Amino acid sequence: MNLVWQRLTLSDLPLKEYLATSYLRRCSVGLFNSWRQSSILIQWADIIAAALISLIYVLAPFVSSTLIGLLLTACVAFWLLLTLSDEPIPANPPLVTPIHLLVLLYWGIAVVATALSPVKKAALNDLVTLTLYLLLFALCARVLRSPRLRTWIITLYLHISLIVSVYGLRQWFFGAAQLATWVDPESPLSKTTRVYSYLGNPNLLAGYLMPAVVLSLVAIFAWQGWVKKALALTMLIVNSACLILTFSRGGWIGLVVAILTAIALLVYWHSLELPRFWRTWSLPIILGGTLGVLLLAVIFVEPVRIRIFSIFADRQDSSNNYRRNVWDAVFEMIRDRPIIGIGPGHNTFNKIYPLYQHPRYSALSAYSILLEIAVETGFVGLACFLWLILVTFNTAFLQLRRLRESSNIQGFWLIGACATLLGMLAHGTVDTIWFRPEVNTLWWLMVALIASYWIPLNQNYNQQINSSNQESATS
Repeated sequence: MNLVWQRLTLSDLPLKEYLATSYLRRCSVGLFNSWRQSSILIQWADIIAAALISLIYVLAPFVSSTLIGLLLTACVAFWLLLTLSDEPIPANPPLVTPIHLLVLLYWGIAVVATALSPVKKAALNDLVTLTLYLLLFALCARVLRSPRLRTWIITLYLHISLIVSVYGLRQWFFGAAQLATWVDPESPLSKTTRVYSYLGNPNLLAGYLMPAVVLSLVAIFAWQGWVKKALALTMLIVNSACLILTFSRGGWIGLVVAILTAIALLVYWHSLELPRFWRTWSLPIILGGTLGVLLLAVIFVEPVRIRIFSIFADRQDSSNNYRRNVWDAVFEMIRDRPIIGIGPGHNTFNKIYPLYQHPRYSALSAYSILLEIAVETGFVGLACFLWLILVTFNTAFLQLRRLRESSNIQGFWLIGACATLLGMLAHGTVDTIWFRPEVNTLWWLMVALIASYWIPLNQNYNQQINSSNQESATS
């Protein structure tokens, strides 16, 4: 059974041996290697790549999608330059991980879906956009292998999110024009301010702040020194407050899932240090206390109670009714093209959806990650995406266990990445902001963060053997 699981999650895949004999790698990687040896600029490759990545996460909340696209293009161009000038023989550990293989497979399915799309031109444009995101993942996974650069990029994002959250709180206290009807007009909360900060949409803001809340929580443990820990606590409070004040029901669901996951993993991390009683009961006590606080908020805080109960109002809530009508049309789209879908991207969706939409229920997407992927790339693409999620979380758990044994504080960022991904998935199940560049770039940053920790099982085993031999020699 263990062998089957390892094969399914690609845990024992001999990537280093494969890359050493790969004809495709030998034909592409290393073409510019001789130039790299003499280039002064390329010696700072990781720093330059980190600077390009940093620009994306600094500017994403404040600029147009077009500028983000240009920055993504610059990142992709630099990734190609680095790849073509790499050493022909794979490094140790290799830059390619099982997560990379699943990302590549998903891209290949999207290419096939584009080729078979009934609106090929629109699908091709969206395939280019998808390719930019996936290659951003590849560049991030490469750069984040450096603990120093990893900490820098995460810290930078946390500071930018703090600016975004402070402006969102200012909107709450001083008021802000509602740019669209985000609340049922007949709801008691129809006049309530839903903050949206610089992003123009409260649901999008909630999705953007999800990683900030989780990463600021784990930063309390990862950052050393009371001043830094106090800053992390401030970030946690401000980001959490701003996310809650978006009144995004999907954001709240994602926040609860992310926080509970982070708490569970933090307890797992510290379980080796705890007495036997707390090792057994700390997780039930903490999770039960957290759920108790949430229950009290539902009972005694009227706005929270109204928004939570509206989730179960079915079609009586206008937002629920809208999504139900969109989903009905989406199910028909999936039924007609179940295998490979209509092709990737919102432009493709906008071309096909009007043929199925119910009157007065136009939509830019399927309002669900899983449904959107099923529409775009069929059940083949959906199966690949779920496989990618499985491999990603399995990789995260294996590396978290390794880092816990060595008490490496870099493991806290791994905890943050896992909790963030689960929270974003929970939010994305009932919303579509996952496909917006402000959020999608963060999603691939978290996946890349997990990939950056990957070490092959056999190498990890050899490290443990060497460590044991050294201990035996010194005793």
